[in-house]
Amino acid sequence: MSAGDLDPGFVRQIEGFSLTTAEILYRLPDHKKLLQSYVWQDYDLAPRFPKLTDFLDFWNANLDGPLYRVRVAHRQLIAPREFSFVDGELRLH
Repeated sequence: MSAGDLDPGFVRQIEGFSLTTAEILYRLPDHKKLLQSYVWQDYDLAPRFPKLTDFLDFWNANLDGPLYRVRVAHRQLIAPREFSFVDGELRLH
């Protein structure tokens, strides 16, 4: 198996990238009181998020819908290691 056969997402994870999801709310250009949602997802590096930042810079420079809010979910922001098991037993009935 050569490096070209590997999944690009796996290669990005080896390089330190993790899957990042951003919910982008923006105002419609012709109806400023209405909000539209756009979901962006790519492998990015926390905490600076250079790929997301580049995308948002492109959005501001080239698209008419002004950004309202961006919410980001990333493995380093929400991770399984925050969950810990408690030694014990739970019985129902």
